Amino acid sequence: MEIINPEIALYSEKYTTPESPVLATLNRETFAKVLMPRMLSGHLQGQLLSMLSLMIRPEQILEIGTYTGYSAICLASGLSEGGMLHTIDINDELAPMVSRFVTEAKLSNKIKMYTGNAMEIIPKLNQTFDLVFIDADKTNYSNYYDLVFDKVQHGGFILADNVLWDGKVVETESAMDADTKAITAFNKKVRDDKRVQHVLLPVRDGLMIVRKN
Repeated sequence: MEIINPEIALYSEKYTTPESPVLATLNRETFAKVLMPRMLSGHLQGQLLSMLSLMIRPEQILEIGTYTGYSAICLASGLSEGGMLHTIDINDELAPMVSRFVTEAKLSNKIKMYTGNAMEIIPKLNQTFDLVFIDADKTNYSNYYDLVFDKVQHGGFILADNVLWDGKVVETESAMDADTKAITAFNKKVRDDKRVQHVLLPVRDGLMIVRKN
């Protein structure tokens, strides 16, 4: 389902800062060589993530769901001096590709990669984060939110991708599949959480921005 008119999406990209050469190459290679390339953040959302990070100037970022590294490179662009982005993915087969593009982007000293189950890795991280980006398996979105919440600074941010899930979130509950139900439950969880302010942006497949009070 196209949530945004494709012509409007193209127009928006036309008037958005272009991808860097590294990101443009990563975009093309992901679509040419990797399964489910729609998982890539892409140009418009990537620039939004970069802009948000540049506004926040985080010292520590946590990303749950690396995929091919596009969003990690975008988010890392806003790190403060000496900052670090920690990114977790369960797929070890993509790690060499991610590492190569991180090196090409000259971010090897700012991005630390973890391979494995995020539910097991997150509790072992001792950092306090200024910014968290959730973009992994949808059934665990609420669990990831709970796991990271106490690790986020007051005034820090949690971002969650795919919160409109191809528009399926407006279906009747009986028509929803498991992922759609999980995303809907996550959106309701955020809506009802009195500890945060939040806004759901209909950008690409939906981006939830949450600020911890």
